[in-house]
Amino acid sequence: MTAPPLARPARRVRLPASGTAPRPRGSWARRAPLLPALVFLVVVTQLPFLGTLVISFMRWNALEPDRRAFGGLDNYQAAFTDPDLRSSIVTTVVLTAAVVLVSLLLGLGLALLLDRKFLGRGIVRTLLIAPFLVVPVASALLWKHALYNASYGFLNGTLNWLWQLFGSDSAPQPDWMTSNPLVAVEVSLIWQWTPFMMLILLAGLQSRPPDIVEAARVDGANSRQIFRHLTFPHLRRYLELAALLGSIYVVQNFDAVFTLTSGGLGTANLPYTVYATFFQAHDYGQASAEGVIVVACTMAVATFALRTVSSLFREETR
Repeated sequence: MTAPPLARPARRVRLPASGTAPRPRGSWARRAPLLPALVFLVVVTQLPFLGTLVISFMRWNALEPDRRAFGGLDNYQAAFTDPDLRSSIVTTVVLTAAVVLVSLLLGLGLALLLDRKFLGRGIVRTLLIAPFLVVPVASALLWKHALYNASYGFLNGTLNWLWQLFGSDSAPQPDWMTSNPLVAVEVSLIWQWTPFMMLILLAGLQSRPPDIVEAARVDGANSRQIFRHLTFPHLRRYLELAALLGSIYVVQNFDAVFTLTSGGLGTANLPYTVYATFFQAHDYGQASAEGVIVVACTMAVATFALRTVSSLFREETR
């Protein structure tokens, strides 16, 4: 007969000393991989901003290097009393509001269209997203030369073709960027940012519970009533999120203004005014003060965006 196997001795477990709680092992192991990214973020974003903040309190003009000194709040006072800066603030508000509102409306319409099933929906969705993937400078150059140009642009070529259909060779040939410069910039930005709004709103539509819509249809509700009482309330948070995120990006847009009009004809916004003060007037102190003002305005909008995102996530997790 074989002897029965010996029982394995029980392992001794060390209990923590009285009055001390066990430390969570692995908390630093989870956070340590994030430290390089955090250091990189501080070096790339915070240190340049601190340098800009310090320079904003100095009198520093490259054309007068011997007069560089500490100026206190003189640059901020000059920035707020500068008529060009006040005009650029108004232009920035008008440009941002027009682009965001029109992009939201167009994006909502396209999102409602793509929420339906039809043949070739994937191809249409890809084509509609394409403008958002174009580099901003390339997008502005496309509108400036291929569409707006008075001699060979698509818009004036279309006017020639329409007039020739009715037997006329005297079609109007407006110079779009000269006659309506701010509208020309707004249209190019609307074309670029409508797909962004559409993607956010389409995600909101696809997160809508389908059984509620089917129940409303069974109860006799038409499409207008479903949109008013079900779809629009559900999309409210998504509309706010799209508007706030779009405002953050459009407020600091520089490419379209610089490429299309070079800030002329009343189209200079805040980023272009900072650029002109720094690279054309060579006033580093005042340009830094104006840059700090732009960052403060962007952070104010970003704060509302973060609150909207957090409230949206809370509602989705309920």
